[in-house]
Amino acid sequence: MVSRSCISLLDFASGNMINFSQSPRSLPRIMTVPGIISDEDVDGTNDGISDAPSTGSCAKMIIVSNFLPLNAQKDLNSGIWSFSFDEDSLLLQMKDGFSAIPEVVYVGSLRVDVDSSEQEEVSQKLLEEFNCVPTFIPPDIYKKFYHGFCKHHLWPLFHYMLPLCPDHGNHFDRLLWQAYVSANKIFADKVTEVINNTEEDYVWVHDYHLMVLPTFLRKRFNRIKLGFFLHSPFPSSEIYRTLLVRDEILKALLNADLIGFHTFDYARHFLSCCSRMLGLDYESKRGHIGLEYFGRTVYIKILPVGIHMGRVESALNHPSSSIKVKEIQEQFKGKRLVIGVDDMDIFKGISLKLLAVEHLLLQNSELQGKLVLVQIVNPARSLGKDVQEEKMEIYSITKRINDTFGFPGYEPVVLIDRHVPFCEKTAYYALAECCIVNAVRDGMNLIPYKYIVCRQGTPKMDEALGVASGSRHTSSLVVSEFTGCSPSLSGAIRVNPWDIEAVANAVATAINMPDLEKQLRHGKHYCYVSSHDVAYWARSFMQDLKRACKDHYSKRCWGIGFGLNFRILSLSPSFRKLSNDYIISAYKRTSKRAIFLDYDGTMVPHTSLDKTPTPEVISVLNNLCADPMNSVFIVSGRGKKSLSDWFVQCENLGIAAEHGYFFRWSGMSDWETSSLAVDFDWKNIAEPVMRLYTEATDGSYIEVKESALVWHHQDADPDFGSCQAKELLDHLENVLANDPVAVKRGQNIVEVKPQGVTKGFVAEKVLSKMIASGKPPGFVLCIGDDRSDEDMFESISKTPYSSSLPSAPAIFACTVGQKPSKARYYLDDTVDVLALLQCLADASSSNLSSTETQVSFDNVVQKEL
Repeated sequence: MVSRSCISLLDFASGNMINFSQSPRSLPRIMTVPGIISDEDVDGTNDGISDAPSTGSCAKMIIVSNFLPLNAQKDLNSGIWSFSFDEDSLLLQMKDGFSAIPEVVYVGSLRVDVDSSEQEEVSQKLLEEFNCVPTFIPPDIYKKFYHGFCKHHLWPLFHYMLPLCPDHGNHFDRLLWQAYVSANKIFADKVTEVINNTEEDYVWVHDYHLMVLPTFLRKRFNRIKLGFFLHSPFPSSEIYRTLLVRDEILKALLNADLIGFHTFDYARHFLSCCSRMLGLDYESKRGHIGLEYFGRTVYIKILPVGIHMGRVESALNHPSSSIKVKEIQEQFKGKRLVIGVDDMDIFKGISLKLLAVEHLLLQNSELQGKLVLVQIVNPARSLGKDVQEEKMEIYSITKRINDTFGFPGYEPVVLIDRHVPFCEKTAYYALAECCIVNAVRDGMNLIPYKYIVCRQGTPKMDEALGVASGSRHTSSLVVSEFTGCSPSLSGAIRVNPWDIEAVANAVATAINMPDLEKQLRHGKHYCYVSSHDVAYWARSFMQDLKRACKDHYSKRCWGIGFGLNFRILSLSPSFRKLSNDYIISAYKRTSKRAIFLDYDGTMVPHTSLDKTPTPEVISVLNNLCADPMNSVFIVSGRGKKSLSDWFVQCENLGIAAEHGYFFRWSGMSDWETSSLAVDFDWKNIAEPVMRLYTEATDGSYIEVKESALVWHHQDADPDFGSCQAKELLDHLENVLANDPVAVKRGQNIVEVKPQGVTKGFVAEKVLSKMIASGKPPGFVLCIGDDRSDEDMFESISKTPYSSSLPSAPAIFACTVGQKPSKARYYLDDTVDVLALLQCLADASSSNLSSTETQVSFDNVVQKEL
């Protein structure tokens, strides 16, 4: 059944979805890599493109975002368009970090509508003069995409606002989601036009508007070097999981090579969502966090963005800034200036800030007539009822404060609700004793950074301020703990914006702080901000992106899945699906064979509630065991009693229980016990420790085996269970350090077992005996699905086989499922495993029939003679 929340290719083709244009290039089934010949399709045709390395092209950085870093204006009289770079755009400023990349191309939308008849001309002009490629999204789609899904679904949700009622967000609208996907598809088409060489070119996608774009790009270019950075918060899993298309967005993001976040909290929430919803685990590799996803390692980058120091200092040195500083000094002469700069947005906490100032003036009468909050309100980025209500509340509180505490010539709150040029803002920053950022939720917020640089000043600004050359500078910051910049500003006074009294006290502390402390805090902040500017941020991201992509051409890639469930399976070049015809041919040529089979996940599915073998399994195993040329073994982690009872009908089947601690050659032989372990006193130490963690972890339990103890946590909370497993592993390793045991962590388990007892030891034991008895196997098959089976794969490959064999034995190490493994082959599932074993059994039956016929014929001939 296809989930309704899944956008599939069938959906695209149906009338229920917006029609998509045909991609200019089709998707290759298997991509070629240097020195490796790719498998051809069955029909011999090449129905894909190759993104293998090409030569002769220079590296290119393609930056993709919702808006281009451009200002656009059309002359109403002449009808001529004029464009200029937006110097305040982060996308433009980050170019300083790409000094090693000769060309930077921008892909995005213009902030103005361009008539369809002018689009081709405008596109040509922007490409030639600005290296910009515009995405002209149809107005009806753009409205649903940006003002609909982005601003009414993603933006509120990522800022922890749930649509509990019509007044607080909108319920999920599938038409808006379809428009979001359509818009991302248009962006993908434009990137496809720009990218020339997937070996050299890099693509960096920005923000929540384009979260499914990585899937479209990865589908077209399997080895594209692709980074994504989220500039907004990423919510906790409890919030994010309410989104109906949660899986599609997560899977799309995982098609990037590197995913960036401003803070560890945001990254932690994303990783938690991947764990809870997709069952993915992450680990730190040499300081870099990585998620294993279908053979690819998706890396996580945690680094807050910085500001462009040159841009701020240039504004400070601008003549208009000096003029404005003197005007402000005269206007607020004798006053203590506090600055706040925020967008008109419900999450910026402007009204809470005003309430804190009101409380401050009420509790500190000495500040009445002296303290002035200049609150600059940037124009709203989206329209809506909630924004209008917030604006009305801001004006209402401002009027109340000014009516209560103001008098002729003094207004405690100066509200500037208009577009304010950057040079004018720098003048306010330079003069303000304190800056307040009181957002209730904000992805980053660079206002404190700009404030710090402006307070540091420049020689020209110092001259305009009348500050003596060489004087030490000061600044004070009050920052909400819910902003992305908060962790990096360790000298700021952090506040809970909802606690009005605490915010008021923090402002009082900030402005009354001794000058020496202000200087020390300012110096610490300025050192960080100046060294972690936007160029540093972009350069650091690029270095990590290059590192994340270094293995692109060392593996083979398969594109699997439809629509937004598409992902790349990246595996070793020698890894391929085991062909029945190929293995049967090798099987028939040999006279002595060894077959090792895991049980759970190999012979029966993990999802099956009834783990007993089916009649089909019993029949296949009996048929294989009936061939005297075969030595067949079930090698499992299960206990010997369960396996003995289940396979009582298979008299010639060898069984290794508890990973080989118990072993028998057939149903008619006795169980042998491994000589590697004779002392189990360690259980008296390990079991109480495990019991302690079981009591503390709801959903966990202990499995007691004769040779091992296993702590299971698959039914516990994913995050808590994983955390407890790490702690338990460390705890057990410490208390059992002097005991001859191995403590290992597996898929939702922590296991303690005797050292040396592995499935690999079982394979080695069987093969060694066959070789020693003068009957070395010419055919070895091993099939398993989990980590413990990797020991068997390694063992059968490294065993020194007899030199008496006419040729090297045919070795088939096969894992179940397409995933990274030491095995060279894979089968998709247990159904494929049983089908393969049935083919081998049929081949044995055919050989036996032929042999019996030949024997009967020889007997008849002998009698006649």
